[in-house]
Amino acid sequence: MDTTSLIRPITLQHRRIAAVLAGLDETQLDTATLPSGWTPAGMVLHVGATTRFWCREIMLGEPPTDDVDDLSPFTTPEGVTASDVVSGFLEGTVTDIEAVEGLQLDAAPAWWPEGRWGPWRLADLRAVLLPLLVETATHAGHLDAARELADGATFDYATGMVRTP
Repeated sequence: MDTTSLIRPITLQHRRIAAVLAGLDETQLDTATLPSGWTPAGMVLHVGATTRFWCREIMLGEPPTDDVDDLSPFTTPEGVTASDVVSGFLEGTVTDIEAVEGLQLDAAPAWWPEGRWGPWRLADLRAVLLPLLVETATHAGHLDAARELADGATFDYATGMVRTP
């Protein structure tokens, strides 16, 4: 197993997320469909922030762009349109993932938020990418459900696009 074998499925899940949300209007992107209250655009913000956090901040040691204790806004901030969030998502996550492509799977994190999670710590890029893949795929599934609730469309793996009823 090499770095590409873990990066590729994460990138595919990012593309799936973009495809699932394609065609939704501003209201649909910014409306919670489940009782927990997250919006599709908010979930996209979370996935993007999480990808950046683990790839750029943890693995490369780049300074945090956001408060590390708040990676989960799950709603669109004031002054930002949901469609802008979604349109910038794929480009941002591709850039963040590409940033770690040259690292070996046994590369240690360049930075760690000491004390945030007690003594727990991930040892290397492999340990970062595996849970990032799981979390990204899980949230892509959440977005599948939100899309189906919004307009009845479902993601079609054969075409990589949504299929309307």
